[in-house]
Amino acid sequence: MSFTSTDIIITTSNDVPGHRVVKVLGVALGITVRSRGLGGNLLASLRSLVGGEIKEYTEMSEQARIQAIQRMVEHAKSMGANAVIAFRLDSNEIGETMDEIIAYGTAVVVEPTA
Repeated sequence: MSFTSTDIIITTSNDVPGHRVVKVLGVALGITVRSRGLGGNLLASLRSLVGGEIKEYTEMSEQARIQAIQRMVEHAKSMGANAVIAFRLDSNEIGETMDEIIAYGTAVVVEPTA
């Protein structure tokens, strides 16, 4: 997976095709913790009785991932990076109603090889 967010390159690989790493700046992190509200839990519980996708949780998870990635990008930029390599997402459940999403990777400075 590789994509560009605003003016920073983000890739799951350890390099950026057509570029070379000229400086490694360190780990860039973005963390968010989201709570499932009472209304969302109630609707999700009702949906789980009939089966299928629980859209309330899907939307919450997607928003949390986007926010964590945005925070990682902000952190990488504050370090002087123009790319993040070895990008990963991780999630953990905190208690029964909260999810922690962590976006992380190696903040680097890259330049085109050609």
